[in-house]
This record gives sequence, C-alpha cells and structure tokens, in this order.
Amino acid sequence: MPTSRLEAFSDGVFAIAITVLVLGIAAPVHTDHLLVRLLDLWPSYLGYVLSFLLIGLLWVNHHVMFEHIVHSDRLLMFVNVLLLMFVAFVPFVTAVLASTFRTGDDQSIAVVAYGLVLTLAGFMYNAMWVHARHGGLMDSTVTDAGVQRIRRRIRFGPLMYLFGAAVGYFVPILGIVVFAGLILFYWLPIPQLNAAGEKIGMR
Repeated sequence: MPTSRLEAFSDGVFAIAITVLVLGIAAPVHTDHLLVRLLDLWPSYLGYVLSFLLIGLLWVNHHVMFEHIVHSDRLLMFVNVLLLMFVAFVPFVTAVLASTFRTGDDQSIAVVAYGLVLTLAGFMYNAMWVHARHGGLMDSTVTDAGVQRIRRRIRFGPLMYLFGAAVGYFVPILGIVVFAGLILFYWLPIPQLNAAGEKIGMR
C-alpha cells in the first residue's frame, strides 16, 4: 500500500500536538504587576519551547524516514499509530513538567515521565524502521550502508531520552539539559545524497 494516507494522518496529529502545547501556558488571572506575573510563567515557556522543538524534530525525522519507506502494510500502520499516541501525549507531560518547576515539588517524577514518553516514541521509530527494512517496504535505492547509518542514528535517540530520564530523577534540571542537547544533535544537517546519488542519511 502507498504511504500517502499514513503520512497525511501523521502530519495532522503532529500539527495538533504542537499547537496544543500553547494551551499549557495559562494567562495571568490578575494583571497587576503584569511583567512579574509573566516572568513567573518561565517554566511554561521553557516547557513550550523544549516540547515544540522536540515535536518538530519528531516530525522532521518522520518525514525523512518516509522518504525512504515508500510502501506501508498493516503492521507498519499500527506501529505508526502507537508512535502518534506518544506524540499526542507530549503536551500533557509538558504541562506536568512546567507545573512541578513552578511549585518545586516532585520535579524528578515529572522529568522521568517526560523522558519515558520520548523514549517510547523513539522505540516506535526504531520498530518502524526495522520492520520496513525486513518487510521490503523501502525504496530499492537505499543501500545497506545507508540503512545501518540511519539505524544507528535513530537508535541513539531513545537511549539518550532514557538516560535523560534517569539523570533527571536525581538532578531534574540536568535531565532537561540532556533533552535539549538532543535537539541540537538531531538538528545538525545530515546529507540525504552521497556523491553517487544514493540516499544515505537522516536527521
């Protein structure tokens, strides 16, 4: 089956999830000393920026992955649905994360929950890639070397998200730093074509 409907549905979920994030920033009820009240919302701003960029990263990786996966089957679609389930849950754990940094209570639990959601999303990416490779769903021009290069790159994500969750349990702000560092890592440009015109890379 073609991947067009799968991609269109996925784009819609990504778009909704990334838009819903802003709803986690509640406007001040009282407007006296407005600047101070706005500055007090810094945990919500931090969560918004972090999650916006991470969901954007997940969307970019999804798009690039489906430049290589040109066919879909029933199992791939189900795994993709599981991926989208975790993506749609990101706004909730973002709001929880921001709330704990405002109150100072149970920040470690919130960072772990946030990291686990990202970890599970990363596992779904890996499951989709492995199934597509072994199920013959990829573009025939993708080389074995290119497959392994992409596999190593997408495998790194969930491992680091899990590491960030573990570190964040003991030092919450350090877990946030790990998550933010992964944004920089994955946003580094990776060539999509080598000198011979073969597809080799993935952001």
